[in-house]
Amino acid sequence: MKFITDWRQVLGKAWSVRLMLLAAFLSGVEVVSPWLGGFLEPGHLALFSALATSGAFVARFLAQKDFDHET
Repeated sequence: MKFITDWRQVLGKAWSVRLMLLAAFLSGVEVVSPWLGGFLEPGHLALFSALATSGAFVARFLAQKDFDHET
């Protein structure tokens, strides 16, 4: 394996990365939600995290017009 040449640009602009970060954030919120008053049912945060992860999977294969990706 080797890094792509424009990996910094990909980290900043790729929707797949943004959605993976959202999924990680939602998973963290699910862990601490009992201490925050349980404002959502436990399954809801897991569902939102799964949707964000699924979106990241799809976004990884879509061409994004914000930048040209080179390997």
